[in-house]
Amino acid sequence: MVNLVINNIAVTVPEGTTILDAAKKCHIDIPNLCYLEGLNEIGACRVCVVEVEGVERLVTSCNNTVEEGMVIHTNSPKVRNARRNNVELILSQHDATCTTCVRSGNCSLQTIANDLNIIESPFKLEMPHARWTEGFPLVRDYEKCIKCMRCIQVCDHVQSLKVWDVANTGSRTNVDVSHNRRIEESDCALCGQCITHCPVGALRERDDTDKVFEALADKDKVTIVQIAPAVRAAWGEGLGLSREFATVERLAAALRRVGFDYIFDTNFTADLTIMEEGSEFLERLKNADNETFPMFTSCCPGWIRFIKTQYPDMVDQLSTAKSPQQMFGAIAKSYYAKLLNVDPSKIFSVSIMPCTAKKYEAGVPVLSDAGAGQDVDVVLTTREVERLIRSEHITVKYLDEEPLDTPLGIGSGAAVIFGATGGVMEAALRSAYFLVTGENPAPDAFKDVRGRKGWKEASFDIAGTTLKVAVASGLGNTRRLIEAIRRGEVEYHFVEIMACPGGCAGGGGQPIWDGKELAEKRAEVLYGLDQISNLRFSHENPSITKVYDEFFGSPLSHKSHELLHTDHHAWELDPTKK
Repeated sequence: MVNLVINNIAVTVPEGTTILDAAKKCHIDIPNLCYLEGLNEIGACRVCVVEVEGVERLVTSCNNTVEEGMVIHTNSPKVRNARRNNVELILSQHDATCTTCVRSGNCSLQTIANDLNIIESPFKLEMPHARWTEGFPLVRDYEKCIKCMRCIQVCDHVQSLKVWDVANTGSRTNVDVSHNRRIEESDCALCGQCITHCPVGALRERDDTDKVFEALADKDKVTIVQIAPAVRAAWGEGLGLSREFATVERLAAALRRVGFDYIFDTNFTADLTIMEEGSEFLERLKNADNETFPMFTSCCPGWIRFIKTQYPDMVDQLSTAKSPQQMFGAIAKSYYAKLLNVDPSKIFSVSIMPCTAKKYEAGVPVLSDAGAGQDVDVVLTTREVERLIRSEHITVKYLDEEPLDTPLGIGSGAAVIFGATGGVMEAALRSAYFLVTGENPAPDAFKDVRGRKGWKEASFDIAGTTLKVAVASGLGNTRRLIEAIRRGEVEYHFVEIMACPGGCAGGGGQPIWDGKELAEKRAEVLYGLDQISNLRFSHENPSITKVYDEFFGSPLSHKSHELLHTDHHAWELDPTKK
């Protein structure tokens, strides 16, 4: 153990502890901008500097470890002046028009500048300028970048795609798309992890709220909105609501105040996905001699973009089942339009997703099988829905819960856990067991695939057949898993992949909490909802039974293949091409 003094407080910490972490132990906050634990500990921003007695120069606290007898001052006049000067220099190359920034009120630079009482900057404003590809689902504002390098580290070391890199030299140094490419030319998966780890507003999703308001104002449009499983675990965070209070039923109440005609649950088509994907998996097992395993899940568009750019020879191993979002869009403009007796072209279909890649998916030209334009017209992230609610001046804490509409608003507990890593696999195995044996397993029989670990594997016996399955979240973990498969080191029958660490609960469209990873806490909410659900199995959802009886006939039927399945080879990767 190491003994030291921080701001006149005696502290004892393990050897190897950073000064930053030692200060946290005694509840002393040292501001920082570029630091991400275990990932970006480069001290680039120089905001976390402290004074160590006996050392002439100030030292960065994020990457210097404590030593026996150290006496540290985290906010001495020398530190305060240096920190203020460093932040003022950062602001001299930063577009500080905070009132028009999506991160206003949730920006680490804004917070630190306010804490330092910086009212005006003594330095000349010199911002970089560059053109970004209009319409791309991910937006980069060069004038807001503070060169913290977080996006580079997350994309390199967590997602393994190396989309971002340092460009230029000296005072012209900036962060840009690597290898001098335009973003649409890169291998970007559109996972959005660079957005959620940016401390400022230099990276954001394309905002599509105006398109929604325009549709809501059109009296000829029937506006339908679907709510993804993971959204219910996070939508209230930015509004200051507890997870217990911010239920999906209360979100439905808010969306009705916004003006949507029908509010449905993506859980409905998550159950439908299980029926189609599970049936497809069992068909492949029956024809195992002519199939290549594993079969991969296909509900994550970030993962689809990844496999198409990194391992195009494995695309045929994807399930052909569409994602729940796209199944819903196809059903809304076919089956539901028929139930409403309205022209499908009058339906404006909106989805609320925890994901930025879903914006890309909705725009893929071939995903228009219902014959009324794109099956999903607009995708809003969880963050955009918060802005939508705020812009309508809706005070959610005064709203009572309201039920979602039927029949597309009914979902099982199996569908809810789609939002957690391992959830799709667990839900699929629950129904696959039933489809093979005719009996339900214990609802939690396949819980071994749960957990935050980036690469999990398990084996299960179903009617005498041993199934080997794996689950990976985060594209770096995905790459390691696929490389192991290609080397012949591991063998699986079925693999679930989610592009974002922790699954959709940690998606790139979820609320941003700088320095915190909340996927696990959000997943706990989803598993809790599964536990208390009256329906634990996708095949027992009465609305699913009804849609097959009245419209599709059976899983993998001709009509199912027309509306619920897709050819991933046909997906155009450049979202700016139509």
